[in-house]
Amino acid sequence: MKSKLLVALLATLGLSVAAIAAPATYTAEANHTFAQFEYNHLGFSNQTSRFNTVTGTVTIDQAAKKGSADITIDAKSVDTGSTVFNGHIQGEDFLSTAQFPTATFQSDDMIFKGDKPVALKGVLTLKGVSKPVTLKITHFECKKHPMTGVDYCGANAETKVTRTEFNMGKYAPYVGDEVTIMIAIEAAKKE
Repeated sequence: MKSKLLVALLATLGLSVAAIAAPATYTAEANHTFAQFEYNHLGFSNQTSRFNTVTGTVTIDQAAKKGSADITIDAKSVDTGSTVFNGHIQGEDFLSTAQFPTATFQSDDMIFKGDKPVALKGVLTLKGVSKPVTLKITHFECKKHPMTGVDYCGANAETKVTRTEFNMGKYAPYVGDEVTIMIAIEAAKKE
């Protein structure tokens, strides 16, 4: 009887450990996920704008220290703070949203330091051009959401790109060629 109980207990513990160690996929929550970009404007100031609609998933395997991300940015959701300038940025010289309505970031190479991810190596596709980039993760946290009780992960990450490499070089070098892209994501665990 004791051996059956021990076997049952070990089997239960094995299932519990497997459940904890299994990869988990998180879906971006629309109200707290967005991307910003910053560039220098004629040497006068650093301008910051954002994309209001970002969707995607992140999969994390804490035990194996692996992960992936599949993020889509609605380029037409660009928000510069000016309706006129939004149209300018969406034009053919820059985002060309009529032809390329989305930008994507895809990665299957999440880099860990200890128990936390510190970077994602992947491919950014912008205006139909795909380039390898590394998103440096500057903040990362997974825990139960205090209001919903659902498992959540959140992060901030950033990278720098050269806009001329993505066929958006108009006014360079007067308008800065280097663009910093910053992503904030909060994502709920898929059941």
